[in-house]
Amino acid sequence: MRTRKTLIAAAACAFTLVPATFASAGTGPAPASDQQRADGRKSTVPSAAGNPASTKARAAQVCADAYQIGETAYIDSGTTRVASVKQFYSPKCEENYGYVWVWDSFRDQTNMDWDVTVGVYSFDQDKYLGQRTWRNTRGQEFWSSPADTVKECTTAVGFVRHTSHPLPAQATTDSSC
Repeated sequence: MRTRKTLIAAAACAFTLVPATFASAGTGPAPASDQQRADGRKSTVPSAAGNPASTKARAAQVCADAYQIGETAYIDSGTTRVASVKQFYSPKCEENYGYVWVWDSFRDQTNMDWDVTVGVYSFDQDKYLGQRTWRNTRGQEFWSSPADTVKECTTAVGFVRHTSHPLPAQATTDSSC
C-alpha cells in the first residue's frame, strides 16, 4: 500500500512538471472565420476572441489571416479577472502576434487608468519581440507588432498595471514551437 501511494505521489509530481498543452504554429488548417459579415467581408469590430481585421489590429500590422494558436491565458489581480492573453499566427505573413483583451467586468469596476504591455517572447532568442506598451489608458484591445518567430518556440505575454500599483499583473500563453 505504501509503495502504491509513493508511485501515485511521484506520478502527480511528474505531471506538474510537464506542460499541459503544446501548440504548433502552422499545423493544420486555419479555423473557420466566424467574423464574416453578410456581404462576405470580414467584420472590423474588436472582440474578446481577437479580430485581426479590427482597426487596432490593422494599425499594428496584423495580417488578416492570423488566427489564435494555443490556449488563452488570463491575467488576474487578486481575485479579479483583468484580461485575456492570446497568441496569433499568420501563415501568409509568417509572423506571430500577442493580444490582450481587457475584460468589461474589470473596466466597469475601476475608475483608474491602467498600463498595458503585450508582446511575443522568443525562448530561442531569450527576449521580447513586437512588444508594445500603452500608458494611462482605458482601452480594451491591444495587439503587439509582428514578430518574425514562426520557426522558434514562443509565448504571448501580457501585462496590465493599475496606474496606482507598483507592479503589473501578468500572464503568458502556453508555448508554441
